[in-house]
Amino acid sequence: MDHPLIDLINARIERAEKDGAFDNLPGAGQPLPPCDDPENAVMTRILKDNGAVPEFVTLSRTLADLRAELLDTADRTERKRLLTEMSLLEARIEIARKG
Repeated sequence: MDHPLIDLINARIERAEKDGAFDNLPGAGQPLPPCDDPENAVMTRILKDNGAVPEFVTLSRTLADLRAELLDTADRTERKRLLTEMSLLEARIEIARKG
């Protein structure tokens, strides 16, 4: 069974087509960009357009910062703390990638 508004939606689309609302749209005639995850393509595009990044990207950036800090640290206690934190972050990154 169709949605009760399907006829109204189709009528509005047909009217817009006749009025030329879909003529000369940006990207018309161009191939669609490649999509790695078609099921979540719309959500991914909305997040990207609004500057959001996946959790594992944010965690990876934090990990890179910790690695740089580790290179500049000579204190053994601080190095041990950084290595522990890096290890935990690496585990979180793997979990975020799988999720």
